[in-house]
Amino acid sequence: EVQRVRPEEHFDYIHNPHRGTTTFQRFQGMPVYPTMVWSDTHGPLTFPGRGKVKNNIGYAPRTTLTYCRWPWAWLEPKKGKFNWSIIDNTLKSAKAVGQTAQLRFQPFTLGLNKPRPDGKRCPPLPFVNLPGWLWDTGIKWNEKITYSAYEPDHNDPLYLKHFGDFIKAFGLRYDGHPDLESIDMAYGGFWGEGGGNATPETGAKLVDIYLKAFKKTQLLGMLGTPGHKHAVEISKKTGHNIGFRADCIGDLNAANVPDVPPNLGWNHTYDAYPKSISFSGSLDSWKTAPVTMETCGTVASWVCSGYDFDKIIYEGCRYHSSVFMPKNVFYPEKVISKMEEFDRKIGYRYALRQALLPLEVKGGEKFHAEIYIDNVGCAPIYRPYKFALRFSQGKKEKVLTFKEDIRKWLPGNYWFQEDVIFPKGFERGEVKLAMAIVNEQEKPCVWFAIKGKLENGWHQLTSVDVKD
Repeated sequence: EVQRVRPEEHFDYIHNPHRGTTTFQRFQGMPVYPTMVWSDTHGPLTFPGRGKVKNNIGYAPRTTLTYCRWPWAWLEPKKGKFNWSIIDNTLKSAKAVGQTAQLRFQPFTLGLNKPRPDGKRCPPLPFVNLPGWLWDTGIKWNEKITYSAYEPDHNDPLYLKHFGDFIKAFGLRYDGHPDLESIDMAYGGFWGEGGGNATPETGAKLVDIYLKAFKKTQLLGMLGTPGHKHAVEISKKTGHNIGFRADCIGDLNAANVPDVPPNLGWNHTYDAYPKSISFSGSLDSWKTAPVTMETCGTVASWVCSGYDFDKIIYEGCRYHSSVFMPKNVFYPEKVISKMEEFDRKIGYRYALRQALLPLEVKGGEKFHAEIYIDNVGCAPIYRPYKFALRFSQGKKEKVLTFKEDIRKWLPGNYWFQEDVIFPKGFERGEVKLAMAIVNEQEKPCVWFAIKGKLENGWHQLTSVDVKD
């Protein structure tokens, strides 16, 4: 005999890992930027003390992710002398407030308008904040008109060697760190975006260094760069699952030139994204690796520009976004409910529609389970966690993990069945049965969108009778 279990779905926010909105250059509970101005350069250098985890005010109330980035010069102030304390403290601070960290190290960011104080070699003013010691190696530079600063020639072998050495050193220390969510494969240009002046060949060489340095940590290509395209091509041979970061979600800019109708101007939504995703061979990459979207401007600037939030949410879900990074600038009150809706929709969100389980069973006996999952999110999960049942009777508990690969739970309906062995050691009578997704330590780490979550993270489903 079997019993049919059909839990009731709920529609609240779920504090689940590896998905949703991120904080930026700061951690859960810290103040938002008070204006529409943020800093791409100034990743955390000071870190909060331990204390009660607070909700964010004027932003996504809770997040399980932070996104931080710093100029290379801050992390390697002297050749081979690394300031790892910045990264160590970032990972530690994120963990303390229930977050994992997406990170980027940027070749350079700002244009500097003063000569180097030590009087050593540098380009004409203004020049970018590359590590000073790298200018001293004799590296070539190019004049960059777009951002009005001289920048290094990425195709100079000296750039490949020294930035490549930094990537290797970072990977050697942090690859597979449990609190490191992902690494952006930034290899050239201001903020590490766009690839800078690197040729496709140079970009491929630098991306190859990332691929060799990070065998465990999730890598994200910078959408639209030749390096990302190369990474996707190589991943077919190496087995890497390459996700991507896309800048400028929400860009619905109207034309601002006399000869183009306002509704026919170039923007990222209609021009950059579909072209870049197709060009890089990434149409199906969301099935095996995360898509992370960063705002064009901020949510506040979307409001000022009169953008259509329903359209932005629709497109963000259509690209199967798992992560949204809105730069930690305040949310105008009138759109908070829209942004909460977006947060609920992106990434994975699992409802258990039905479970077929035994009514009674003997210890050590095989039983048949049929599980019907509905992923009402827009992407799967990308971590090899396990679906598990927990049996409890008084103080006695035993956890049974399934072989099922939950990474296959794409959006929509998913059904699986498995024959498992009921654990021995329970007395005759009622045994309570609960469900969760668990980590390697068999601790609940992902929760379902169903009512009945217990304090310890399990979902109470039903009971079974143990017979002699």
